[in-house]
Amino acid sequence: MSLAVGDAGFSYGGIPVFTSLSFVVAPGEAVAVVGANGAGKSTLLRCLAGAEVLDAGSVLLDGEVLDESSAAARSAVASLLDDADYFPDVSVVEHLRLLAWLHGTAEPEGEVLGVLAELGLDEVRDRLPPALSSGQRHRLGLASCFVRPRRLLVLDEPEQRLDAQGRAWLRERLAAEKAAGVAVVFASHDHDLVEAVADRTVTL
Repeated sequence: MSLAVGDAGFSYGGIPVFTSLSFVVAPGEAVAVVGANGAGKSTLLRCLAGAEVLDAGSVLLDGEVLDESSAAARSAVASLLDDADYFPDVSVVEHLRLLAWLHGTAEPEGEVLGVLAELGLDEVRDRLPPALSSGQRHRLGLASCFVRPRRLLVLDEPEQRLDAQGRAWLRERLAAEKAAGVAVVFASHDHDLVEAVADRTVTL
């Protein structure tokens, strides 16, 4: 899935967050959004995922205007944003099974079990999200993206709360996503992750 951002602008209360922003992400490419805290990285990613609406410009998925409510967008875009939420009364493994099933994952149980192991969540698979540490909740957010089909990944600081081993895994995983033809947009403060994964950067 190709993503095209054209002359995008967004403001809060009349104060511009970003203006005249344009870039393209082709299938199998990754763009890193970089900049200081408060520069608007999270806001931009929310616009790319359809959680916020631009004041100006456009976000196109395969040439069509992004509509977060459309089945096509929901089936294609997997995102981890800064306000990720979870079903509070559903265990980790049940949460992932539900997402995999809802999105039509070909072999949902195998995918869920594999992602649980990959992200080190096996030991907490039967816990409810409110009982998880912040790091475990972040890994659950990543797992939620990887148990479902996707053609575009939108990730806000996916390296957060990951140790060195976890960050190495993330670099490898995002490289594998690109190799599978997934387009990736991520905001990050991790220089090693940006260097290893991004084909281009957008600076805010």
